[in-house]
Amino acid sequence: MHTQSKYRLLVVRLGAMGDILHALPAVTALRQMHPGWIIDWVVEPRWRALLAAERSAGRDTGSPSPLQPIVDRLHFAPTRQWRKEPLARKTRREIAALRRELNSSGYDTVIDLQGALRSAVLASMADCRRRIGEEAPRERIARLLFTERVSTWGAHVIEQDLELAAAIAGDDLRYMKPQLPADPAAEAWATQLFSANDKAAVLINPGAGWGAKRWPIERYASVARSLADRGCQVLVNAGPGEESLAETIVQATGGSAIQLTASLEHLIAVTRRVALVVAGDTGPLHLACALGRPVVGIYGPTDPSRNGPYGTRFKVLRNPTSKRDHTRNEAPEAGLLTIQPDEVLRAAEELLYSGAAS
Repeated sequence: MHTQSKYRLLVVRLGAMGDILHALPAVTALRQMHPGWIIDWVVEPRWRALLAAERSAGRDTGSPSPLQPIVDRLHFAPTRQWRKEPLARKTRREIAALRRELNSSGYDTVIDLQGALRSAVLASMADCRRRIGEEAPRERIARLLFTERVSTWGAHVIEQDLELAAAIAGDDLRYMKPQLPADPAAEAWATQLFSANDKAAVLINPGAGWGAKRWPIERYASVARSLADRGCQVLVNAGPGEESLAETIVQATGGSAIQLTASLEHLIAVTRRVALVVAGDTGPLHLACALGRPVVGIYGPTDPSRNGPYGTRFKVLRNPTSKRDHTRNEAPEAGLLTIQPDEVLRAAEELLYSGAAS
């Protein structure tokens, strides 16, 4: 049954950006192993561009498309908005519609790659007898809604997702570079952006999910200035609410750096074309890894053995005294503050000019 051509699989991984990118290699491996399967995905609407270009009308099973290369159909679950207005009529209407959508799709298996209570609840909406999740999910209560629980042993979350996905049909799944959509308009815009010069482009992402992971902005500015002085084209990505961080770096380079306030489609297109990405433990760093671009990762309270760069050439800088701590502290973690600009610049130069990795 697991190898039938129209086997129907539902993947639940709502967000965030880096987590979806970590889940994609496992789903890419499944698609490679079972090209005839129908593979659908439940996701937060804001992350659609990681799975399908805006113009995509869906994917015909067995017919890869640059607009939607891996997943056949997307189901949208705006859970962030639902949590803000749990009793609103609109929320109730959307949840009921999603339940009908999932329930009528006839899935053979649902796999929860998030391991949270809300993802497990959504997985149960499919009314599927087979719901697979981790034996020790991120939120332990979620395991009560799984019908099959898989023990995972891999150090990195990508390896854990591969183990979980392998349980669906007993496959021997190996890491595969994920395929990301190519939005035609965004790709054309990025081509134009880089057409003016042939300098090595370095993308810097100074933001982070919370303050403890954020390396000081003046140190990013120092690295950007040094790279610009060495003849690199420096691009600075500004996520929502991070515009002032990017502006600080642009000013520090005397305007030679370019600030990007790009959509996710445009960020994907730009990242495909850069020679290097410098960032902390953030979505844009993991996007670079998914696209096979070299990265310098600046780590503090998160563990790079679990959440670090994977599947590309990289250098990770982390003080040995830093300990894993996902507390949303605003101040930068103490070990992170010991990392100096000259260390980051040296790592960047090694990747840019010698091809070294560690």
